[in-house]
Amino acid sequence: MEMNRRAFLCGIGAGAGTLALGSMAHADPVRIRPNIVFFFVDDMGYGDASCLNPEGRIRTPNLDRLARQGMILTDAHSSSAVCSPSRYSVLTGRYNWRSTLQKGIVGVYGNPLIAPNRMTVPGFLKRHGYHSACIGKWHLGHGWDFEVVPDIYHPKSNSGKTSNDVERVATPEERQRWRDSFSKPTTGGPTTRGFDYYFGVDVPNWPPYCYIENDRTVGIPSEFLPERLLGGNLASLPGPAMPYWHFEQLLPMWAEKADAYIRDRAATSEPFFLYMPMTSPHTPLAVNKPFIGSSGLNNLYADLVIETDNVLGRVLKSLEKHGVADNTLVIFASDNGCAPYIGCRVDGSGGEKAMEPQGHFPSGPFRGYKSDAWDGGHRIPCVVKWPGVIEPGSVSDSLVCLSDLMATCAEIVGEALPDDAGEDSVSMMPLFHDKTARTRANVVHHSIEGKFAIRDRKWKLVLCPGSGGWTHPDRNAAKEGLPILQLYDMESDPAEMRNLEATHRDKVKEMLALLKTLVADGRSTPGVKQTNDVDVDIWKLHTMPGVDPTALDDY
Repeated sequence: MEMNRRAFLCGIGAGAGTLALGSMAHADPVRIRPNIVFFFVDDMGYGDASCLNPEGRIRTPNLDRLARQGMILTDAHSSSAVCSPSRYSVLTGRYNWRSTLQKGIVGVYGNPLIAPNRMTVPGFLKRHGYHSACIGKWHLGHGWDFEVVPDIYHPKSNSGKTSNDVERVATPEERQRWRDSFSKPTTGGPTTRGFDYYFGVDVPNWPPYCYIENDRTVGIPSEFLPERLLGGNLASLPGPAMPYWHFEQLLPMWAEKADAYIRDRAATSEPFFLYMPMTSPHTPLAVNKPFIGSSGLNNLYADLVIETDNVLGRVLKSLEKHGVADNTLVIFASDNGCAPYIGCRVDGSGGEKAMEPQGHFPSGPFRGYKSDAWDGGHRIPCVVKWPGVIEPGSVSDSLVCLSDLMATCAEIVGEALPDDAGEDSVSMMPLFHDKTARTRANVVHHSIEGKFAIRDRKWKLVLCPGSGGWTHPDRNAAKEGLPILQLYDMESDPAEMRNLEATHRDKVKEMLALLKTLVADGRSTPGVKQTNDVDVDIWKLHTMPGVDPTALDDY
């Protein structure tokens, strides 16, 4: 059922764990509020977690241990099938398509996606005594305070030509321009959106190739990224870099920074929120030597999943070492499904290194990959642990969306969210106390091309003829004459192979009406109606050439 937005602590789930909320309400509020660690991996598929896919070929022992100590959520979804939009929803509790970004991702040197006046999770928690840090990949726009000249800041190739066969050396004029640009503070990064501290990179495979701490680059990039680091699932774009920059340094750095932050915050009386958006196993597929070949699949992505799991293990050990593990809520999740281009299939995306012919399916039993409206695009590995509250070794099949972090935090601290915050966030607290609880009935999905799908209990309606993304482009599906709509019974057909649209027209109409209401109301939770940032087109028929718009008249 849909939960009331009013946050409260007493009386929910008492007895579900040794630390009942009813008794917590009378304790010191600083002590009962847990630290929160959100470990957010990038492009890891549902089937890449061995606790979810024991028949898979990749082993994730640290995530498996977290699952034994906490709860696996088998029906958890990112709000989008691609990067920036999912991050927006996690931090705002709002569906990404209510923002100005209607498809795709925030571009290179892009403007901030989160509006300055929008409440974020760290901003909300700060009001309740939390200190917060973001360590890792931001990709929500930093607000660079300079004019971006493409050939200088992100050229098509280092040579400035059409091929990458000539090493480009920065001129004195280019270096001076970079000094002028990168010596300025950013204007829209994490510390302007609620975080007290930030250390990370914007996008690891895009320039600038440097660390950013709070609102400043750590050093001034002074050379173009070397050719050897471009292409081949490493960097996607040339551009300014720090000398001796290499991608293998990233994961160890995130672990070191997280350990230092946890150590420092454990010495204080304040609770903390640590948001760790990993740069992996997304490209660059740069794996440190101890992990190369560790998967046995001859696939660097698979090896990088294992190295990412190792970082998770290091963070969990830091919590234990510094004495805060027992009062920390840990959430592990991915921002979307696995990217097909890293070597999933034989059909041009992996060759002899492809994982699926070797028996490993990154999307598990689900159809599609990153970018798609099908579940492989957005059903993600998700594990939560909270000692004394969440029953160890439990498994829940309740429907969850990553936008639910905001309302969960609100219930933890005991304050209702204002109407203009967390419009699509539903507290997971009842679920933490009872794995059979049903906190939300529906969730709206969104693909890289801005195509919509809606899940309502067991039913799922996809508003396009193909995948909505890269797996089966809608242009191709429309030319093949496939139906514009897809309806699936996710209980009997979780692989989305039997389209029931033609035989269940009433259900299609019902779900379309629900989606239109959720869009028009500016929210999907109880409360005062809100306004989307721009007009929202749920159809985008212009991306399906040859489709007759009158075909939708029946709906």
